Amino acid sequence: MSYFYIYILECVDKSLYVGCTNDLERRLKQHNSSKCGAHYTKIRRPVILKHSEKFKTLLKARRREAEIKSWRRENKLELIKIGDIK
Repeated sequence: MSYFYIYILECVDKSLYVGCTNDLERRLKQHNSSKCGAHYTKIRRPVILKHSEKFKTLLKARRREAEIKSWRRENKLELIKIGDIK
C-alpha cells in the first residue's frame, strides 16, 4: 500500500516549509541537494525534517497540508513540539 505524507521542514534561516509527498526520504534529499527541490528551500539549505504525518489518501494529505499552511508560525511550532513529546 502506498502512503502520502505531509511534512514540515526547518530551513537554515529558521523559516518553516510545509509540503506533501508519497516518498518522504526521496523528497527530503531533493530539498537538500537536488535541482528538483522547491525553489523556496533551494535558497535556504540545508533543511531539517521537523514533523511528518502519514495518510492513506492523497486527498486527506493535501487537505492537512492546506490546513497547516494556513496556520501562523506559532501554531506550526506547537505542532512540532507536540510531535517531539510523543
